[in-house]
Amino acid sequence: MLTEDGKHLYVSYDEYHSLIEKLAIKVHQSGWQFDTILCLARGGMRPGDILSRVFDKPLAIMSTSSYRAEAGTLQGKLDIAHYITTPRGEIAGKVLLVDDLADTGHTLSVVINQLRNNYKPITELRSAVIWAKGVSAFTPDYAVEILPTNPWIHQPFENYDTMNPEQLQAKWVV
Repeated sequence: MLTEDGKHLYVSYDEYHSLIEKLAIKVHQSGWQFDTILCLARGGMRPGDILSRVFDKPLAIMSTSSYRAEAGTLQGKLDIAHYITTPRGEIAGKVLLVDDLADTGHTLSVVINQLRNNYKPITELRSAVIWAKGVSAFTPDYAVEILPTNPWIHQPFENYDTMNPEQLQAKWVV
């Protein structure tokens, strides 16, 4: 649900999963055949996992991080893992890169540049996101929603960003 001021988008679990399903349909309808899904952790893990299951393709993971401060609301220095975790040795062939959103576009641009320069066995690379913001400097190949107002997206699992084990335990103590 987008707030009236256009500054916040609140997404329920049901909406979130529906959007991932719509992303899968967009990729499928394109007719593009790929060998592996590479998700960017953390935001791309849930969409990557579901797409991996739907398309019956192996899931590789590359860890990236830039939103750590202020409970994940402040973008900082981009850190990218030096290695990709994949069940099939080295990542190769046609790769679908999956993340949750193209916010500024910085992460996706840097990762794609790194993949093209450092992973020569990748023969073709396309990107898929749930949301692409209008301010993004990067345009993904597949996106479900284009958000021209640049809202802050409140994903359904963000409550865990400010929760610690003691708070979780207190929630479940009977």
